[in-house]
Amino acid sequence: MPLLIIGAGLGRTGTLSVKIALEQLGFGPCYHMMEVMMHPDCIPLWMRAADGNADWESIFKGYAATVDYPGCSFWRELSNTYPEAKVLLTVRDPDQWFESTQATIFAPTAIESLRTTPMAKFMEKTAWRDFGDRIHDRDFMVGSFKRHNVEVESAIPKDRLLIYEVAQGWEPLCKFLGVPVPSTPFPRRNSREEMMAMIASHTTGDENPKVDFERLQQTLKSHLKGS
Repeated sequence: MPLLIIGAGLGRTGTLSVKIALEQLGFGPCYHMMEVMMHPDCIPLWMRAADGNADWESIFKGYAATVDYPGCSFWRELSNTYPEAKVLLTVRDPDQWFESTQATIFAPTAIESLRTTPMAKFMEKTAWRDFGDRIHDRDFMVGSFKRHNVEVESAIPKDRLLIYEVAQGWEPLCKFLGVPVPSTPFPRRNSREEMMAMIASHTTGDENPKVDFERLQQTLKSHLKGS
């Protein structure tokens, strides 16, 4: 099936909560970085996509939506490939976004530990590719975040785009997608504290940190089942 929703918002903008919300609304399954971590056999397809030889049908086979990395790094290509898909730009305060990344996905320990896993080259070509060696430079990163959002807003027609903060809850998202508002609370998952605890609990060593990747995969599966 073709993608129905393309998440253009960068990671740490509430994307796991949005993944779960979209699946509850019937737009699932929804692709997310966790899918790559649980199924690293897809990494060669993403590496080819980063080299300009994407096979989007194979990557997103069976998926109705995508949010977070790595899909958000390819929002232009995906929005052109799936012209009927709606585009969801998740946003938050830029400085809070930077602080969240530094404590979680871009924390030095997280980056170094991931270099010991099958994810290393994949991350360099997707989630880290736009930031290079300036991933801890606040001014640069905040500027990149703002530019990314402006580029998405400028490129996507207004009737196809929702600029969204997860704190807004169900109403704007459901209105955008044309579906009823659920009676259940909006999902709130993957807070900074949850993410920091998960990274710490699966990382061994101080000077040369390593991730117990198989155990991390099992934790991620349990984390999603608990949604």
